[in-house]
Amino acid sequence: MWVVRLALQRPYTFVVLALIAALAGGLAAWRMPKDIFPEINEPIVTVIWQYVGVPAEEYAKQTTLFSEQTISSTVSNWRRIESHTVYGKCVIKVYFHPNVRIDEAVAQVTASSQTITRRMLPGQTPPQINRFNASSVPIMQLSLGSDTLSEQQLYDIGNFALRDRLARVQGATIPLPYGGRPRLIMIDADAERMQARGITAKDINDALNRQNVNLPTGSTQIGEREYILGLNNSPDKIDLMGDMPIKQVNGRMVHIRDVADVRDGYNEQTSLVRHDGRKSALLTVLKSGGASTLDIVRHAREELANFPAPDGLKISVLFDQSVFVLNAIHAVITEGLIAAGLTGLLILLVLGSWRSTVIVVTVIPLAILFSVAVLFGMDHSLNLMTLGGLALAVGILVDDATVTLENIHRHLAMGKPLLRAILDASEQIVLPALVAMLCICIVFLPVGLLVGPAKYLFVPMALAVVFAVVASYALARTLVPVMARYMLREHATSHHPSGLSRARGGVTAWFAGVHGAVERGFEALRERYLAALGSALRSPGTVFVMFGLLLAGTVMIIRFVGQDFFPQVDAGQIRMHVNAPIGTRIEETGAVFSRVEDEIRRIIKPRDLDVIIDNIGIPPSTNLAYSDNVTITSSDGEMLISLKPDHKVRTAEYVRMLREQLPQKFPDCSFYFQPGDMMNQILNFGLPAPIDVKVIGEDKANYGLAHDIAERIRHVPGAVDAHVHQLMNQPALRVNVDRVRAAELGFTQREVAENFLISLSSSVVITPNYWNDPKSGRNYQVVVVQPHHMLDSVDTVLAIPLPGRGTGSAQTLGNVATLQRSTVPAIVNHVDVRTAFDVYANVQGRDLGAVGNDVRRVIEEFKPKAPKGTSIEIFGQSESMNDAFTRMLFGLVAATLLVYLMMVINFQSWLDPFVIIMALPGAFCGIVWMLFLTGTTFSVPSLMGTIMSVGVATANSILLVSFAKEQLAAGSDAISAALEAGSTRLRPVLMTALAMIVGMLPMASGLGEGGEQNAPLGRAVIGGLIVATIATLFFVPVVFSLLRRKGAPQRVFERDWAESNPASGGRDPLRPQPQGRKE
Repeated sequence: MWVVRLALQRPYTFVVLALIAALAGGLAAWRMPKDIFPEINEPIVTVIWQYVGVPAEEYAKQTTLFSEQTISSTVSNWRRIESHTVYGKCVIKVYFHPNVRIDEAVAQVTASSQTITRRMLPGQTPPQINRFNASSVPIMQLSLGSDTLSEQQLYDIGNFALRDRLARVQGATIPLPYGGRPRLIMIDADAERMQARGITAKDINDALNRQNVNLPTGSTQIGEREYILGLNNSPDKIDLMGDMPIKQVNGRMVHIRDVADVRDGYNEQTSLVRHDGRKSALLTVLKSGGASTLDIVRHAREELANFPAPDGLKISVLFDQSVFVLNAIHAVITEGLIAAGLTGLLILLVLGSWRSTVIVVTVIPLAILFSVAVLFGMDHSLNLMTLGGLALAVGILVDDATVTLENIHRHLAMGKPLLRAILDASEQIVLPALVAMLCICIVFLPVGLLVGPAKYLFVPMALAVVFAVVASYALARTLVPVMARYMLREHATSHHPSGLSRARGGVTAWFAGVHGAVERGFEALRERYLAALGSALRSPGTVFVMFGLLLAGTVMIIRFVGQDFFPQVDAGQIRMHVNAPIGTRIEETGAVFSRVEDEIRRIIKPRDLDVIIDNIGIPPSTNLAYSDNVTITSSDGEMLISLKPDHKVRTAEYVRMLREQLPQKFPDCSFYFQPGDMMNQILNFGLPAPIDVKVIGEDKANYGLAHDIAERIRHVPGAVDAHVHQLMNQPALRVNVDRVRAAELGFTQREVAENFLISLSSSVVITPNYWNDPKSGRNYQVVVVQPHHMLDSVDTVLAIPLPGRGTGSAQTLGNVATLQRSTVPAIVNHVDVRTAFDVYANVQGRDLGAVGNDVRRVIEEFKPKAPKGTSIEIFGQSESMNDAFTRMLFGLVAATLLVYLMMVINFQSWLDPFVIIMALPGAFCGIVWMLFLTGTTFSVPSLMGTIMSVGVATANSILLVSFAKEQLAAGSDAISAALEAGSTRLRPVLMTALAMIVGMLPMASGLGEGGEQNAPLGRAVIGGLIVATIATLFFVPVVFSLLRRKGAPQRVFERDWAESNPASGGRDPLRPQPQGRKE
């Protein structure tokens, strides 16, 4: 082979190339981002509208619907539009097709949204438009608490000081603080004083905007100098705002202080955060897309260490995901190192030569580093998936080098010189090794068929394996022969009959004895194997019956092996959502949370509990673009519960206990659990549960239909937390204005609405006004509002002052309007511009696939009952799993067909490739039985293990059938050829399988942080290879002997040539004839 010859002629060239690959891989590993998962780069754009004081149903009609319709008609290449609208806030998510560029998508949505702002509510500001990235999840929480600082000061420090400092960390996104009280300059209007002086809230607001202005002043030149001019446009002190005049009433000037109290205050609290029961502000650090979690957290901690914290401020770092990421990466690396060590030890025991072992072990890091360098060039990160792929490849990486060295030793045992042995051994296996390598690469093609999150998770893993395998093949053809030439020189003339070098020199007598025992054991195994294979070849019917029974048993138990999209990982974090009775004030909701927290501390053992964070109420609008928070009113919120790293009870068990006990203790509240760890948050793609049933349509009966579906799902075994997300009974008071009576009193509906809005929701939306703090230089909003504690009854609401005619006293709302109690929706959801109701369900004690299948049957039951025009669809992780499984299984069948066709081209035969793939049913049986016996479900990792097993089983089968064909061509009968192939290829087949199995043992154990993730992969590989190896050594030779019992087939061209040219002896004139070799 020319490459081997070139390498032997120019050894330094290939040694330098190997060193360059090692240096490039090391540099790439140092610079690559480190994370838990690869970046999920789905093109999704989020649009957020905000308008204080508008009920959800009204805002959905006036803003959400119109925005959705505009986007759907003017933006191209979208595939789904979803929205949810709550009190004063609307979030629209536009999902685009996978091939759409995100920058173009953002540009289209931005342009579309800017054109409709003038048609929205008065004072409506343009929406905030961001790219949504499922990988942008919280990686660290910062709790700001103090015994001396107020909540207003905590919010100020978090928003202006700490947030600005952390925002400069590359790759970090810092939303607004949760909790605390945003500082505002409050002008608290007093209804009695306003009515007595004939003043309304709008009068105060108009006066404020006339008197507190922010306008430029310019400069002037006087004489030889230029002077910068200034005006007292805004007072230096807050108290001076009270001196601002409003208007003259009955000849007397009324000032703001006469009808209102001016104070340095805060807005009514809509978000409440508590850290272990103490009120706090919570700052969340998110990672942006492909940034490194470890780098972000490290730099954020450095900024915190240098942050000049005020006296009394305590900053607590909570839910630091970098600890889990780092431990998980270390666990995978440790598994890989253990696998490499065990594999090296296995090679040493089998080959009995430390020199050969060094050659084999050298290939492993070089191939891995080459793969890392290529992944870095393709902008991938080092994460559990790519590292899992590299750990998966360790067992394969030794295969090429081991087979090459074993063949070199075999040729040396024939008495050949070292150089000739290297050339002949390499040439003999180059084509089978190439076909085997291509088979392993081809079987990973199904990963390319994946879409959605699964695509971004498993394509990097497949690429890591493929690049490492290709590098291993190249190294086995170049570096391995070079190292063999120099390192095996001393052993070139000392070989025992098996073709392996005897241990001597630096190898101790003890190890020589161990190796001798291994050799004797192997020879004994070979004899027993040949005897068993001989019996199998003489009684093929028995072999077929046994394998038929194995297949039948596999088919029977496969239904007991469940399905999960991804294995559950015990990250020690619980995220629980609590719903108090609808309409509960945030202060009362906080009291409910306190009682729930006390009960949690009773259920979770103190030695296991670390910290509890309460996050109550609707978060700031900006934060809705970055989080999967599903809080919709002041009466609900979520509790983040962190367990200690060494907790004794599994997280899932604590979740089960909380799920059972809390509803009994608090029957008027409802509870459900969301993904607490970043892995499941990413996989859920922003949804609070893995199963989301959507009832879509405009019929009013759909809400009842959704509740009927939820009630039916509650009876599905394994389904928990089934509930309808939408709440339609939020308490409301409807004000009905008598327009005729208002006109008689001298004012219009608009004046009523403006005064009503300012009194209850402040002036912040219609006419925003700001005051600059001279000390800090920060701008704070100045708002006119009637304090809520002064609007605590129906009578006080009806006493809101309205403008009177002329200079007379103000009227009240009660003179022109009546109040009516009602209920309104707390949240309105749309899918593709149609109203939707969500039924969320979680899974406990059963696999996701089984629960999802039962839920689908429930949906099929309700579809005939749905009103006309209503559709019922299922979304979430369950559907992503089904789609991924279907695509991977279809792709696996297609890949197997491609492997078969490639082997047809190589062997120029239809039968030989068919014989080779007879090992694959055995691999499938082994996988199913291993998953069944270990209680492991089918998941995407286990399917990746299945793919790997198929590739390795095919490669081993190729080695055996190729040698059997050679023997058949040399004149042996089919049974003798099969026996000789089994005898000769027993060692490389067993070494390949054992190396892979030993390499997968650490991964299959599932130990270490996040070890549950890749454990199914390792178990599938081990189970598949055990049975596939047995099938390769027994079933494949039997099939070969039956299909080739008539001997080697003669090619049609050779037969025709022989008949027309008897003198040629049947030789193919197009095939090169063997020449004399020069040693």
